[in-house]
Amino acid sequence: MRKWLAIVCLVALGACNQVVVATPMAPQPVPTRAAPVRPAPTAMPPSARARTFISVVDRVMPIAQRECRARRPGVRCDYAVVVDDRPGLPANAFQTLAPDGQPIVGFTLALIADARNPDEMAFILSHEAAHHIEGHIDRGRVNAATGAVLAGAIVALGGADQTTVQRAQNFGAFYGSRRYSQDFELEADALATRLTRRAGYDPLRGVEFFFRAPDPGDRFLGSHPPNAARIATVRRVAAGR
Repeated sequence: MRKWLAIVCLVALGACNQVVVATPMAPQPVPTRAAPVRPAPTAMPPSARARTFISVVDRVMPIAQRECRARRPGVRCDYAVVVDDRPGLPANAFQTLAPDGQPIVGFTLALIADARNPDEMAFILSHEAAHHIEGHIDRGRVNAATGAVLAGAIVALGGADQTTVQRAQNFGAFYGSRRYSQDFELEADALATRLTRRAGYDPLRGVEFFFRAPDPGDRFLGSHPPNAARIATVRRVAAGR
């Protein structure tokens, strides 16, 4: 049994009967216009959701592994997929690295509960896997280190004391890590579009998750781009542009 599937079975199925189902959205009034309104899809039952998630993982991760090995030789591509089943956590997914360099993709139960179909699950999983393929953690560290050095040097040249230099370095590291974070998200969306399609899912249907997700807008130093930019990226890549 593949490592990622074993981990998902252990966590997701073990918590299957305790999944907290997201509260359904209140029905909205139907607009009074001639164009037909497509009804919003409903969330899957908990048992079907767990089975679907495992199936999505088993189809997407081999595609992500092959892409990772092709583009990043010498880097570990043996993803581990984990589900954080602690109650009360908000809907979230993330990619990180274990101390030994193994890439880890994590989901909270709330996010799995919020997915309306396999395509949304596949797109989100592909997006997190794409962060590792694009080397975003390493690139973010370089940006943070560069920002810290530059900010500290500028302040030091002005005659600031060590405390002020340290503060400038801290801000420079923060600014450097955030400066390109929105670009990283859009890069991951673009690659996720391709990975999702190769795994046999529809990225255009998958990105509909962002029609329901809170929009981060266009905040200064925000870590994520506006949802509209993400949706536009997926549509552009899916159309071959």
